[in-house]
Amino acid sequence: MRPAARSRDEDHRLAQTNPQSTARIGAHPIHAMLVPIPIACFVGTLGTDIAYWFTANMQWANFSAWLLSVGLIGAALAVLAGLIDFFGDRGIRRLRPAWIHVVGNVVAVGLSLINLFVHSRDAYTSVVPTGLILSAAVVLILLVTGWNGAALVHRHGVGVRNGERA
Repeated sequence: MRPAARSRDEDHRLAQTNPQSTARIGAHPIHAMLVPIPIACFVGTLGTDIAYWFTANMQWANFSAWLLSVGLIGAALAVLAGLIDFFGDRGIRRLRPAWIHVVGNVVAVGLSLINLFVHSRDAYTSVVPTGLILSAAVVLILLVTGWNGAALVHRHGVGVRNGERA
């Protein structure tokens, strides 16, 4: 039995359907609500590592370890929500920026976990140069993944209700 033919209007409507966020509260994607936490913490870690490098004040190294810890907890929640979205809509998985976003963020979280272990050592050897390099690498990766995450929303309409603007 052949499926019923669709009208042109129906084909156009289906082609215009935005990939939707699966993990959401009401209309608000949870991933978008959570990502500022690890971003702020990981960027802050680079700042406190630089402050330690210039001052050798032990408290800056402690701040870095605390920021990494909170950032990793926030990242775990954001990754969980992001993966639910990624696997919840096939249309998202078809987008190249989604793959860059997912793989890059997994690498950034992995490097941040390594960085936390590095920061657990003696302050000077934990921050300079290894911790500083890891923190800078994570921030650079976040710039790329953030750009691709924004492209998913603003260019591809991921998580944006049909008929609304991003």
